[in-house]
Amino acid sequence: MDKKDILEIFERMGAILRGHFLLTSGRHSDTYMQCAKLFVEPKLAKALCEELCEKLKGVEVDLVASPAVGGIIMGYQMAQILSTKNLFFERQDGVMALRRGFAIEKGAKVLVVEDVVTMGGSVREVIEQCKKRGADVRAVASIVDRSGGKVDFGLPFYSLLSMDIISYEAGQCPLCERGIPAVKPGSRDLK
Repeated sequence: MDKKDILEIFERMGAILRGHFLLTSGRHSDTYMQCAKLFVEPKLAKALCEELCEKLKGVEVDLVASPAVGGIIMGYQMAQILSTKNLFFERQDGVMALRRGFAIEKGAKVLVVEDVVTMGGSVREVIEQCKKRGADVRAVASIVDRSGGKVDFGLPFYSLLSMDIISYEAGQCPLCERGIPAVKPGSRDLK
């Protein structure tokens, strides 16, 4: 699949939204990549994750970790394809935490996955939490890199689709200046 094919899938699935959005990072944008729409069709989710796993050839991992909520389905699918274990981190009191009895073995070779990366804040938190537990974080992978390759995790970063989608600090957003209400489709503030 090339970029054109992947963009056509996003369009067909209604996964590219246009308007005024408040992103999980706190930034604003006129474009929102709703990967959850891709995962309503398991065969499509598998095909996209298989394509991404092809880019990971040579990266040895024995655990896939992801931030909740956006990375949960993707993490599960990636772990299944890679024949590894899978777990996810959730926010507890505003901080990424392992819950549900999940544990990471010291020395575990970890791949951190997220559906969409803008600034990479949630991914960085998961990386930090994995390292605190003695894990060897090997790489990061996402379906969409909204930064156009600018985000740097200090690790190899693989994405299926890299786009430089403009986002704005809240105080510098031209959509806010025009009085267009912002919508928050992400999951950061779920209770």
